[in-house]
Amino acid sequence: MNDNRTMKRFGWWTTGRDQAALDLFNEVQGAIARGVIPAEIAYCFCSRAPGEADVTDRLLERVSACGIPVVHLSAIGFEPGLRKSDRENWRNLYHHRVLGLLKDLRADLVILAGYMWVVSPEVCSSLPVINLHPAAPGGPAGTWQEVIWQLLENDASETGVMMHLVTPELDKGPALTCCTFSIKGPGWDDLWIDFRKMLSELGIEGIKGRYGEGQPLFRKVRQEGVKRELPLIVHTLRACALGKISVKDGVPCDEKGEPLEGPYDLTREIEEAVA
Repeated sequence: MNDNRTMKRFGWWTTGRDQAALDLFNEVQGAIARGVIPAEIAYCFCSRAPGEADVTDRLLERVSACGIPVVHLSAIGFEPGLRKSDRENWRNLYHHRVLGLLKDLRADLVILAGYMWVVSPEVCSSLPVINLHPAAPGGPAGTWQEVIWQLLENDASETGVMMHLVTPELDKGPALTCCTFSIKGPGWDDLWIDFRKMLSELGIEGIKGRYGEGQPLFRKVRQEGVKRELPLIVHTLRACALGKISVKDGVPCDEKGEPLEGPYDLTREIEEAVA
């Protein structure tokens, strides 16, 4: 394991809104404890205050039990009138305050781990921040629901998951790592046949209205993507901790410090993890 002078330090930003946020923390902290990720979580910032939600309180208690400093600032409680009337100005003011609270806490990389607010341009320019996006590089933008509907509409053959650099342009930052998987072939083709039949009869909006996220092809794409999300986060942080990849001046770089020609492909490692 790296010694304390060179050990990578990660900042952990979360809203802690559900059990998945706690599961993600436990997965990464467990990998750190086992030496899989030779690094440490330097601090946790939460956009909820203690007492706002039981699940958030459980997460913050768990983080504190690991000896990790916790900083919090309630987004809901911060200038609520401004949040409703001028979201962009509110976002800038809120995150300026957050950066002030974190000024003495150093991190080599910040991970948005279930953080439910769009960060400000100041955050993007001040910190190297990465986030998970449920699509392959060059794939659809938007929420995971929007991504999957676009994949189905476009008759896509593959999709994936990526960790990308957060920039002021939502979901458009360069990919740092990725994995891909096929959504055609054995186990998929019958679902596509049924989907195309539905599409000819109902149209895409009709499918959304009648079946929603329960549509069988939609559901399988989601399941296969979710299986790969936690492993991709863990392997991305491991690669960063080992110095195989880094972010320098807003640019994803390789182990020599040169700009990556493309995202660091972790497909092999992720497929082994989910096999």
